[in-house]
Amino acid sequence: MKAPLPARTTLLADIGGTNARFALLTDGKLSTIAHTAVSNHGTFPEALAAYLGDRAKAGAIQHAILAASGPVQNGRCALTNNSWVIDAEQLRGAHGFSSVRLINDFEAVALALPHLAPGSLLQLGGRDRVAGAPLAAIGPGTGLGMAALISHADRQIVLSGEGGHSTMAGGSLREDAVIAHLRQRFGHVSSERLLSGAGLENLHDALASVDGVTVPKRHAADITCAAIEATCATSRAAVDMFCAMLGSVAGNFALAVGARGGVFIGGGILRHMPDYLAASQFRMRFEAKGRLRTFLEPIPAYLILDDDVAFTGLRALMEVDGLG
Repeated sequence: MKAPLPARTTLLADIGGTNARFALLTDGKLSTIAHTAVSNHGTFPEALAAYLGDRAKAGAIQHAILAASGPVQNGRCALTNNSWVIDAEQLRGAHGFSSVRLINDFEAVALALPHLAPGSLLQLGGRDRVAGAPLAAIGPGTGLGMAALISHADRQIVLSGEGGHSTMAGGSLREDAVIAHLRQRFGHVSSERLLSGAGLENLHDALASVDGVTVPKRHAADITCAAIEATCATSRAAVDMFCAMLGSVAGNFALAVGARGGVFIGGGILRHMPDYLAASQFRMRFEAKGRLRTFLEPIPAYLILDDDVAFTGLRALMEVDGLG
């Protein structure tokens, strides 16, 4: 009688600017995804050690595939919106992993797109996807992530970058005034300076200044609550402008990559307010591209409702790497 094959375990992780998520995949079965706040740990190795506990002994886990919210260069990522640094070689040596794969977090989201069930998506206008056409993922959370998935022959190629740091353009005189106000503070005003958690707070403060009103300082979650409950006109104006500007940026991205396969909105902010987003100017601004309106009108946009979508992408990457 043959002895059973030893269990094969891979560490999966999605590391954002605010939250870190960990799970173990053992012989095709995913453990419960553990969530922790980045602020609970001084460094990524500390957070990983806290998650692994006594499973950290060398050889217990063979592989690691990690998605991180920042540019990845030579197996290393200094996260854009916190002080953590993730180094694949350091992790390999510390934990005895046979392999460590480190990718940008929105690369993982893009890889997940073909595998998302209809129930995990809310369509925001447009018609049907064009089979084989590029798919685009964009997501306001702690930062603003972007990536595209392109089919080529029998392969799928992820085009990831740092598009969230491209220069933000206003779509109205009021938006121009808000951007001009923020330029005095930041110099360069990127899309992420407006379309992120901190960006929503920047919008709220800038609108109060432009309108000459005094409002209390609010965190992003409080701004969205006040907007939904209609208890603060400035908060509502900030969320309205946030949705409209996101529509413009998402439409720009769709034009840039020819995303006739669909544009998918991830990130942690809008998932909690789907009805508000659907009723906002998002779709109108997505299509408002002059002569190219007819190109954008049929492109469907979707809000991703799955909080752990990156893990779907990480598992897809495992298949590509032959680890699944």
